Amino acid sequence: MEKRWSGPAVRTRGLGVERGGRQVLGALDLEVPTGQVAGLLGPSGSGKTTLLRAVVGVQDHVTGEVTVLGEPAGAAGLRRRVGYVTQAASVYTDLTVAQNLRYFARLAGVPASGAEKAVAGAVDTVDLAGHEDQAVGTLSGGERSRVSLAAALVGDPEVLVLDEPTVGLDPVLRRDLWATFRALAAEGRTLLVSSHVMDEATRCDRLLLLRAGTLVADTTPDELLATTGAPDAERAFLALVDRSTQESR
Repeated sequence: MEKRWSGPAVRTRGLGVERGGRQVLGALDLEVPTGQVAGLLGPSGSGKTTLLRAVVGVQDHVTGEVTVLGEPAGAAGLRRRVGYVTQAASVYTDLTVAQNLRYFARLAGVPASGAEKAVAGAVDTVDLAGHEDQAVGTLSGGERSRVSLAAALVGDPEVLVLDEPTVGLDPVLRRDLWATFRALAAEGRTLLVSSHVMDEATRCDRLLLLRAGTLVADTTPDELLATTGAPDAERAFLALVDRSTQESR
């Protein structure tokens, strides 16, 4: 991957989202450094998916500023530079793994001359070699998740936005997927990964903790534990929630 941007991979200023008359996100200011795994953590309903949708430019009723790799979120120039993995596997179950990846390579603008190489590289990265000609509908849930990741990778993006990619996976698959995330970051890519599993915080370089649409903390795993004095990420998050509740009274 050719690295072309040295500023923050993702930057928001005053980001707000209103839906159904309710403020889902409220005036968020945050930055995600390039080349890191940033964890977006918080309970269900905290606004994680809404924030990720705003970052990839598909969220309605957005106010404030959202830039990705120096361009407005959703800009045409980001189509191949940003990969997005939704919570549900966004691939076609009646197509084979390879057919899905060729299709997503075309969508990403991969030249026809380089499509097969791109497909092979994505398959190798997610460890699905040997499954290329298998229909996605016959794969296990964990394998489908990896096909979705491969579909996001086939365009060789600089930024990967992943919405709870490990939900429902067993501990071994979760471990393997996080090893893949770390390897991708080591190549210089930036990953923004949402989760409501607090023990995944320790696998990240940077943490963005959300509660009720508000950024509770923008920190590192070590700083989180040090500032709260908690023994683990879950209790640290609860300590921050209690502190913010008291301060708002």
